[in-house]
Amino acid sequence: MLKAAIVGASGYAGHQLALLCTRHPQLELIALYVSPNSQDKGRRLDSLYGDMYGRCDLTLQGLSLDDVPAVARGLDVVFLATEHQTAHDEAPLFIQHGCCVFDLSGAYRVPQLSFYDKFYGFSHKHPEWLNQAVYGLCEWCSKEELQQAQLISLPGCYPTASELALKPLYQAQLLDENVRPVINAVSGVSGAGRKASLKSSFCEVSLNAYGLFTHRHQPEISYHVGHEVIFNPHLGNFKRGILATITCRLQPGATVAQCQEALQQAYAAHPLVRVKDGTVRLQDVQGLPCCDLSVCGDDEYIVITSAIDNLLKGAAAQAVQACNLHFGFAEDCALW
Repeated sequence: MLKAAIVGASGYAGHQLALLCTRHPQLELIALYVSPNSQDKGRRLDSLYGDMYGRCDLTLQGLSLDDVPAVARGLDVVFLATEHQTAHDEAPLFIQHGCCVFDLSGAYRVPQLSFYDKFYGFSHKHPEWLNQAVYGLCEWCSKEELQQAQLISLPGCYPTASELALKPLYQAQLLDENVRPVINAVSGVSGAGRKASLKSSFCEVSLNAYGLFTHRHQPEISYHVGHEVIFNPHLGNFKRGILATITCRLQPGATVAQCQEALQQAYAAHPLVRVKDGTVRLQDVQGLPCCDLSVCGDDEYIVITSAIDNLLKGAAAQAVQACNLHFGFAEDCALW
């Protein structure tokens, strides 16, 4: 059994990670951590989340940077579900002391130092790990990469939904590379995290666009797809999930049927992506670890529809999926 810990365990993604770890046959969840100043420090996780009752009686412990070396020595696996700069600081220390780190933050997603000054508001101090981190979009990185990596940086939730939709079609050369895809994506309020904020208060949320041409996930998507995109994020008045509709111009002579076939071939061997007919629905993926994709269109344009649960395929389930592939377990072990 691998000994695992979660840092940032009181948040929504941390809770989902704990739930998945407690039912994983090869992981023993031995510790849960929060920041030293967290109001949740000293509480049991099952007092915050009732579905953990009878599954996990661990107490949320405060963890400072100075604590990491001592904590790391008893661990094999660490999931970082923290603020970006916290993960930036802690990941190298956990690795230095023998842990495999699965980072759900944005601290190591794009190997460009200027990206962090511009979009995350801090200067990156670990270029060596920025270049060695494997971007854990599991369907698009090799098992060898994942198995050899000490630091796996998990994609953002919006990028997961968008990249899974676009990458097969660019790889098959079916999209006009001179026309940027337009991604309109709506997320539930849990994507904003658990900290109280008027902007994400359920009673205040209607349906609104935000971060137009400034959202940090636009450059992440563009970098990992290999083509510039227009990204329009929206906040919806529902709890969890992301639905993205992505409008693309086809290459001359390309067809909708070829796009459908490209998606099916790309994901035939991957149990956590389902290619469907018609359009996909958010309710079909809420609470599930998978991405649903569909495509429709005419002779010139297509619309790809992509749906994920932002807390699962967009965060915790993808982290455990990457962990499974790293250690040679079944890709979807403990996820269904």
